[in-house]
Amino acid sequence: MSGPALSFVIPLYNSAATIGALVKTIDALSVDGGHEVVLVNDGSADATASVCRELVRTAKTPIIYIEHARNFGEHNAVLTGWRHATGAYVVNLDDDGQNPPEEAVRLWEHARREQLDVVFGHYDVKQHSMFRNFGSWFTNRMTDWALDKPHGFYLSSFRCVSGFITKQVAAYSGPYPYLDGLLLQVTQRIGSITVRHDKRSAGESGYTFRRLLRLWLSAWLNFSLLPLRAATLLGLITAAAGLAAFAIVVWLWFQDRGPAYGWGWVTSAVLLFSGAQLVMLGLIGEYLGRMFLTINQRPQAVVREVVRKT
Repeated sequence: MSGPALSFVIPLYNSAATIGALVKTIDALSVDGGHEVVLVNDGSADATASVCRELVRTAKTPIIYIEHARNFGEHNAVLTGWRHATGAYVVNLDDDGQNPPEEAVRLWEHARREQLDVVFGHYDVKQHSMFRNFGSWFTNRMTDWALDKPHGFYLSSFRCVSGFITKQVAAYSGPYPYLDGLLLQVTQRIGSITVRHDKRSAGESGYTFRRLLRLWLSAWLNFSLLPLRAATLLGLITAAAGLAAFAIVVWLWFQDRGPAYGWGWVTSAVLLFSGAQLVMLGLIGEYLGRMFLTINQRPQAVVREVVRKT
């Protein structure tokens, strides 16, 4: 038996106040070929679980409710949703109502019409906070360097992905997934359209600076050798600076003008080279640490329960 035409995968974190209205809006949609909703509760501390179980019982749309044993992060939760989704295409929605479901249908229609594997939603006007907007801007500028994507191409969490591609990406089992990096590794059939971005219906964003930093590290370290190459370049620059300084000192001594520099100059030089070495060791240590956790099979996610309404 084939699945529906479209699956809505929604990662949830403390979403009790918002998810009911969002599912009600999806209920009202008309999708040629049918649609389903996949809700992934990523360790919420509020009443999200009970609200979702009630939605499974009362919603018109088929719902799959999945509960993680603890909080693993948005990208981990989306991968769990992709593994359970049965649609020919999958659209990711935020749990706060900022991604209108009718705009998700436009992403899906564009993907089908243009035969694309991935279509990202691009916002003309974003309704995030200044901090979140800066984080998104920085992430996209950073991925211009770290990932194999067209320069300036906007990556967002509001995306439509073909079922074929979600299955390829969902096979990844590492503990630090970064979805856009995984998608760009398996397909070049990507596109983008402008979509509406609504204000948050309730609550506050769960993306703290710590979570954004974790996301940036996943983008840089899991899918690029650029940090190691940058560390190598930094080491070469500092080594060249030290060699040049040594040559200048030797030349001045031969000219009988040897510098009578004190401990301040020596301390500055030691700090410069020691700092460069620590930066390089830190980068190498981060790579090794992630390799260690992957080899020791740190879980990407642990599913406690799956509840289905068909």
